[in-house]
Amino acid sequence: MNAKLQAKDFITIGIFTALLFITQMVVMYLGFLSPFIVAGYSVLIPLVTCIPMMLYYTKIEKFGMLTITSVIMALLLFFFGMGFMGAPICIAAGLIADLIAKSGGYKSKNRTVISYGVFCIWVAASYLPLVMTADSYAQGLLEGGYDQSFVEQLFKLVTPGTYPVIIALCFIFGVIGAFLGRAVVRKNFVKAGIV
Repeated sequence: MNAKLQAKDFITIGIFTALLFITQMVVMYLGFLSPFIVAGYSVLIPLVTCIPMMLYYTKIEKFGMLTITSVIMALLLFFFGMGFMGAPICIAAGLIADLIAKSGGYKSKNRTVISYGVFCIWVAASYLPLVMTADSYAQGLLEGGYDQSFVEQLFKLVTPGTYPVIIALCFIFGVIGAFLGRAVVRKNFVKAGIV
């Protein structure tokens, strides 16, 4: 097998990164309803994106695919107003997840589970502006039409003190999501001959 990424690998990266982005955006748009949903992204996004990501993992055979996905996600976070502040976390999570998956030859169940847990830490990157630039971010939300009580509650939930908990939740629910996603992929896609 050629270790270099080929055109088909880039197509796979594009398809599954698009699926990841679309599914996580559905959850993010629900955040308009409640600050508790925004604070819960660290639980919800790893669980909602687990099926497309476990399908993606069945297609990954070369180093760099998860890293490229994380770079694209960092760029998309920037374009959707989160800035580049979280880009290092996002990219580091993808790179480390890629290394973990590679260490298992991209076929190890346990390494895939840990890899996805680490990969999900990218979600924590989207909270950095709330933590690092709280005052200006809160002002931007208020100017954008958010209710004062929404903003106050959000900034009670997402603080520098809760940020390590958010990172841990991303990993924990990524691991849980990997088990769920693997079960769904095995039950529905493998048996149907799709994977």
